[in-house]
Amino acid sequence: MNSKEVALVAAEAAGDKKAEDIVALDVSQLLVVTEYFVIATGRTNIQVRAIADEVEEQIRAKAGEKPIGREGVGENKWVLLDYGDVVVHVFQPEERDFYRLEKLWGDAPRLSIPGIETVNATEVGTPDAALDAAPAPDGDA
Repeated sequence: MNSKEVALVAAEAAGDKKAEDIVALDVSQLLVVTEYFVIATGRTNIQVRAIADEVEEQIRAKAGEKPIGREGVGENKWVLLDYGDVVVHVFQPEERDFYRLEKLWGDAPRLSIPGIETVNATEVGTPDAALDAAPAPDGDA
């Protein structure tokens, strides 16, 4: 299985655990240390841990790979799974907004993830993104 396929397995696994705002970035032309970032959001410590565990389990089952590094499991606010060519980041909303990885690597092409609607970099991590997308209320403003 190539690194792009591993990244897609990771993204789909995150979706299986109801991760939000899943993004897969091809950073191969921008970085020399890795090829793909998969970024996802979990709402609680428990969900972040469950997403990371599911990603690890599915990559092990489908690609036969284990992460060479796993960071952040103690607090579960930002868990990083390092597979060498693929790095998976699972954030809680506050951490994702603070680090803004998809904005930092905004020039990286996004992978289309089957069954998952991707979001624009400008929508993720901005507190008013949901308000900007919401229809205007009827009546007085």
